[in-house]
Amino acid sequence: MNVNGKEQAGVILADSQFLVIDSLKMLLESEGYRLIGVAKYAFELEKLLSTEVPDLLITDYATVDYEGADSIKTLMQQYPGMTIMILTNQIIKADLLEFSKLGIKHIVGKTIDRDELVMAIRFALKGRKFYSEEVLEVLMDEQKRKTTNGDSGQLTQTETEIVRMVAEGMTTKEIAAKKNISFHTVMTHRKNIFRKLGVNSSSELIMFAIKAGWIDNIEYYI
Repeated sequence: MNVNGKEQAGVILADSQFLVIDSLKMLLESEGYRLIGVAKYAFELEKLLSTEVPDLLITDYATVDYEGADSIKTLMQQYPGMTIMILTNQIIKADLLEFSKLGIKHIVGKTIDRDELVMAIRFALKGRKFYSEEVLEVLMDEQKRKTTNGDSGQLTQTETEIVRMVAEGMTTKEIAAKKNISFHTVMTHRKNIFRKLGVNSSSELIMFAIKAGWIDNIEYYI
């Protein structure tokens, strides 16, 4: 698969809502993406995927007859090179948290405007995280519930710097090089940060960083 240019990026749509599908078709065509096919049901999606694996799958888990989040997890395991974007009307906290834990990094609500959706698609194809504002609000509210406050005083200066670097998208190896410390030392810092802040993943850590004001939403998108 080739995602060096948007003209070569193949997309599959999995959604059963007629108006949504038609709107997405027009959007993808106008932006120069290649639509591989449309699936209204899980078996139709399986058939499409057996023919060609897309660069991007845009799907609404609530309108397709998936068997819960496990179906999305299975898709991720079977097609590791395929990026999945969840596009949905149902901004349900439990579902969003489950998808976040699975490693879904692109979740947007159907109330998103055209320009933001175009941006979300571009970021997804580049492997960059993107949550729409309403999704971010839900995830941030959950993080607020899990932590007593957003004060970074419980972290050391080094740990706070590492949080910012993680939020900027730096890998553990890149952080080690930047800080001139070993990979193992960075991993130890990460474990301590996760424990102190009560988070379980980098996505949750980023939500905490946004809520605490260490980075803003625009910086996170970019």
